[in-house]
Amino acid sequence: MNSLQTIKGPAIFVAQYISNEPPFNTLDGICQWASSLGYRGIQIPIDPRLIDIEAAAKDAEYCESLLSIFQKHNIQLTELSSHLQGQLIAVHPAYDTLFDAFAPAQVHNNPKARQEWATQFLCLAAKASKNLRLTAHATFSGALAWPYIYPWPQRPAGLIETAFSELAARWMPILDVFEECGVDLCYEIHPGEDLHDGVSFEQFLAAVNHHPRASILYDPSHFVLQCMDYLAFIDRYHSRIRIFHVKDAEFLPDGRQGVYGGYSDWTQRAGRFRALGDGQVDFKGIFARLAQYGYGGWAVLESECAFKDKIVCAREGAGFIESSIIPVSETAFDDFAAGAVGPDGVRRILGLD
Repeated sequence: MNSLQTIKGPAIFVAQYISNEPPFNTLDGICQWASSLGYRGIQIPIDPRLIDIEAAAKDAEYCESLLSIFQKHNIQLTELSSHLQGQLIAVHPAYDTLFDAFAPAQVHNNPKARQEWATQFLCLAAKASKNLRLTAHATFSGALAWPYIYPWPQRPAGLIETAFSELAARWMPILDVFEECGVDLCYEIHPGEDLHDGVSFEQFLAAVNHHPRASILYDPSHFVLQCMDYLAFIDRYHSRIRIFHVKDAEFLPDGRQGVYGGYSDWTQRAGRFRALGDGQVDFKGIFARLAQYGYGGWAVLESECAFKDKIVCAREGAGFIESSIIPVSETAFDDFAAGAVGPDGVRRILGLD
């Protein structure tokens, strides 16, 4: 059977665009803006300026009112994102102060309460996604082991295993809610998270007993910065990839810095994010691989270029994605030469009769 599938798009993730200024401060405004640029889909973070997550989890009529806004602008909601809240499921103490900013004030300086709040939030996100007729959700895994990414000083025996066991224990109840809702929970494979490459994803997958909803948000830019083979990653993990962020990057090491970047700012690092087409990502290869494996989701622009204005990135990105999507063929190129050979004929060809 032909598994080829045409990717949907272009779509845009608007987390980097939300502000308190129109049109970026309301769902209606940001949908109109994205549609005017040629986008057919929009991925939104769970931000109160765009969505009331408690209402969306409990009120079907509210969800219909949201969907009507998208329909008015001839654009679709692709997924919700809880990157900031997912980060709070697992926070190493070194990052407590920094990550408190992602949570409401009443749980600041209280890691246990913050985690409980984030867990409840993710469960609401699962129910809201179901009510909005979505099939995938974007998030971060959080990190307990990230400060120990480089094994010096030597890691004590069992540290990584314990970290992943605890990470799994925190996520399993949430994954079960996503299973009940019929929604895939897609972890962005991202430095700073415990799930930052294929090996760490496999460790997590084993710890959650290969949960059917434990899925991947694939963003090749993060693999470029780690010097990974991002095409081989698709070959290996395509069955778990449910969301695709289209983001470019470059890695230009020299005699002064490499992967770790010497604490430089983004514009000075060896590895940095770029506008689509300005970096090193082989998008032709990626779109071909995803089409080959039957990825039926959206191609979603994420704009984090270290140089180019994000509005320009959005304007250029729609056309770039549009031209990258492969409208797959429903037939084989050599069908014109096919002959009508039945099972008996096949046996004769092989000399079996």
